[in-house]
Amino acid sequence: MKRRADFAVGDVFRAEREVDPFRSVYYASASGDFNPIHIDPSVAAAAGFRGVILQGMCTYAWAAEACVAYLGDPARLRRLKVRFSRPVQVGDVLTFEGRCTAIEGSTLRLELTARNQAGEEVLKGVTAEAVVPET
Repeated sequence: MKRRADFAVGDVFRAEREVDPFRSVYYASASGDFNPIHIDPSVAAAAGFRGVILQGMCTYAWAAEACVAYLGDPARLRRLKVRFSRPVQVGDVLTFEGRCTAIEGSTLRLELTARNQAGEEVLKGVTAEAVVPET
């Protein structure tokens, strides 16, 4: 497991996730979010989308997953703040790129971007805070 000394300001990390055709159904089953725009293409189209859209909280969870992969332990992630800026569609490939921006004692501060394959931000203002003990 990574120790505090293993982290440095300027560290970067990256994760990529593709939205497969069943992801919003899987997430609906796990979360209970069965809003029809997430599972019914005709309802999503009537709402102005080109197909079903992924639940925002699934995108949020993927941002958390990217942080946790960098941190090495899910218990270290204490806060994650995001602003949803664009719907995520089936077939989108999301790239999460993060950077350690500060280390103050045992607290790490991270910033992330989340973009689709067209380079459009799907999350904005993503910041995270983690606690990594000195030992």
